[in-house]
Amino acid sequence: MTAGAERDPLLTLEPLIDAVRDGVEAAGWTLSGLQKTTSEEFEGRWQGQSTRSAYLFFHRDSLGDDVSVDVYLDETSSGLQGNLALVVEAPPLSALEPVSETLADLGRAASGHLPAGYRTPVSIRARLDGAGSSPREADVEVRIKLRIPRGAVEAGASAVSALATSSVRAFERLLADPELRRYAHGWEDRSPGRDA
Repeated sequence: MTAGAERDPLLTLEPLIDAVRDGVEAAGWTLSGLQKTTSEEFEGRWQGQSTRSAYLFFHRDSLGDDVSVDVYLDETSSGLQGNLALVVEAPPLSALEPVSETLADLGRAASGHLPAGYRTPVSIRARLDGAGSSPREADVEVRIKLRIPRGAVEAGASAVSALATSSVRAFERLLADPELRRYAHGWEDRSPGRDA
């Protein structure tokens, strides 16, 4: 790809996938899964129009299975969009503070490490193994996202790759933050970036 082409706006899903993948892998993470889907809505405002999506999953051997970077990318009639997410398995629900305090802690940590000016939603997901399982033993997942701004997509592959690399490095700094490490589950004694 020529330097000029790397600055051309991204218009379809595949070049966006390549740009994000290049950026995340440049930060030392390995692609562990890629799934593409196409859907078509026949009712509603997108009648007869298709949406193509891609899910990419990255891991770092030094962090095991409890930490990943998940990427969701979407191509619709209104353009390309997507986000990168740091996903961390946390202790069972019984070990966490009230959810409001946990979210506040995670929000403070994220705002201290993720770049300013981007949308960075923070979520906690709790899931039961079965309907009769104890809620106190629910599995918990922390997910901190960074939405890819339209301006980066319009600036081209180089801009998206640079954003992906800097976002993943910010996620690594966040993993070392004491506020997040309080919610560690199996990866707390491992340091990101040491196996690069």
